[in-house]
Amino acid sequence: MASRDRKLPSRSASAEVEMFLARVAATPATRAEGGRGRLIFAMDATASRAPTWDIACEIQGRMFEETAALGGLEIQLVFYRGFGECKHSKWVTDSRSLVRQMTRVHCLGGRTQIARMLRHAIDENKRRKVNALVFVGDCMEEDVDELCHLAGELGLQGVPVFVFHEGDEPIAAGAFRQIARLSNGAYCSFDMGSAGQLRALLSAVAIYAAGGRRALEDYGKRAGGAVLQITRQMK
Repeated sequence: MASRDRKLPSRSASAEVEMFLARVAATPATRAEGGRGRLIFAMDATASRAPTWDIACEIQGRMFEETAALGGLEIQLVFYRGFGECKHSKWVTDSRSLVRQMTRVHCLGGRTQIARMLRHAIDENKRRKVNALVFVGDCMEEDVDELCHLAGELGLQGVPVFVFHEGDEPIAAGAFRQIARLSNGAYCSFDMGSAGQLRALLSAVAIYAAGGRRALEDYGKRAGGAVLQITRQMK
């Protein structure tokens, strides 16, 4: 079992951010049927994530705002917590609906259920194309080989997993990096002081899911900062 007692880093390394953005830019995008991109927003809602859950509720609204001009985005919330509880919402197309769902959720102690979350993404993609899976978590307490196998399945199905790792717990970091690599996604760590950076990176993934690389490049020119690095990597 991975320990949750760790000191958060003061900030994410710029080199890691560059690599994350490069991976987003290099990931091929497939538009969903009906014109809207579809993104699963999966979150660890166990007790250790309580301090940053409210931050995530505030950040996700921008994911919709930035994709409106591209035809919009459908997002499904998935979370796990407590004793074997893993739930998912309906697919929604506006930030207010997603915020209402997220604010009803309270973090509860329990073991991680990343495998269930990945299996759910596989099943959803079989029903209708999913363009990307975003996962926000801080630790991993499962069989890493099983997680890697499921991540590989998602990679074969064309569903990249973009992992946002809160903190720097080493066992989780190793597993999360492999999940991202095997699914053709990307990994990036963050801390409680980097909400602005997390907001920009989440928006970049949403833009990619909704409009592909060209839309991501246009967004980078407008957003500047860390997201602007996408344009440089693509060139």
